[in-house]
Amino acid sequence: MKSHMLASLALASMALPAMASAHDGSTPIIAPGNTALTVSAEGKSTRKPDLALFTAGVTSQGSTAGEAMSTNSADMSRVIAALKKAGIADRDIQTSNLNLNPVYAPQRQLPDGTIEPAQPRIVGYQVNNTVSVKQRNLNDFGKVIDTLVTAGANQVNGPSFAMDNPDAALDEARVEAMQKARARADLYAKAAGMKVARIVSINESGGYAPPMPVMYARAQSAGMAAPAPPIAAGEVELNASVTVVFELAP
Repeated sequence: MKSHMLASLALASMALPAMASAHDGSTPIIAPGNTALTVSAEGKSTRKPDLALFTAGVTSQGSTAGEAMSTNSADMSRVIAALKKAGIADRDIQTSNLNLNPVYAPQRQLPDGTIEPAQPRIVGYQVNNTVSVKQRNLNDFGKVIDTLVTAGANQVNGPSFAMDNPDAALDEARVEAMQKARARADLYAKAAGMKVARIVSINESGGYAPPMPVMYARAQSAGMAAPAPPIAAGEVELNASVTVVFELAP
């Protein structure tokens, strides 16, 4: 009986290394004599944009917080009404920022050149209210900006140009990225005296992100604004990046 138990233990211990070496699926299996090659590539496509993205808003001041907010609400209501009248749909107007801040009196400079060591004194309040806008008819962009400034908007930022549905253009970029990755793998394999046996894994990174709006106009405090300049939409570029692991065989 004792010898039988010892034999069973010996067989179990012999099986342990084989079980431990079994593949757990966390890393790709490369056949003996083959090697793995990791290649990263990028593809791109360009399209004419069909969206102009910009922000518009009003900055108002008042001696009290309530006065500043009330003035700003009235001004912003006129701006939003002007946007709708210019053909912007409700779904394309979204409040993106609303803040109320105190306005402090400047500290006085003393005769000796130092600044008066006094506690900051609140002399009023300032409200900033901004909406993000999608302009779908690019030909009307300049007219919309003129309408906004006339309605009282004193903060306008943009435009950045984008695509409403970038999927088809992104797919083109993905195909190009994959073709470049495969061509590069074939090049490396040939230089190493090998050939591409298969693709082990594909990972995509990046994607489409519209550019951030840039400063377009800031109305003067006197309420005068220059006419809106012509807008050139140009093209937008969409990019896709892939990282591909290939298995190379002799």
